[in-house]
Amino acid sequence: MDEILASQLRELVTSRATAALGTLHSGAPYVSMVPFVMLSDASAFIVHVSRLAAHTKDMLAEPQVSLLIAEPEREGVSPLALPRVTVVGTARQLPTDSPQHALARRAYLARFPEAAPIFGLGDFSLFAITPTSVRWVAGFGQARSLTPASFARATGTPGIGA
Repeated sequence: MDEILASQLRELVTSRATAALGTLHSGAPYVSMVPFVMLSDASAFIVHVSRLAAHTKDMLAEPQVSLLIAEPEREGVSPLALPRVTVVGTARQLPTDSPQHALARRAYLARFPEAAPIFGLGDFSLFAITPTSVRWVAGFGQARSLTPASFARATGTPGIGA
């Protein structure tokens, strides 16, 4: 991928604060909105979710999920021309006593410092969504599939987790 497209993709996944999270809910598709942060090495997307939410129960029952991150609609721009990326991945709840949890928590709070009090609530937990495939649409007629490795090369900082 050329540097201009990589830069556009990196800008999209680091500038947007929310994603549409697709899960399976009782065997049917279910989409919700979640705040997220991508680890700086692009190895995972981190979400902080309540056990009371349907999407959390869904991820625990079936860890195959997808995230859609898209630029907001703009007047005069066709919705088909909006840059967007769909990440298909595996969701995994992070144990609170693990090094991964500490890393994910730091990354999440760096992006959402106002969420600090929520970490004190017992029903919230961190999930890491590890990409298994990525579909990047830079605009109308500019779609390409990426492997997790090529996505990480385009968007991440090697060797740095958060």
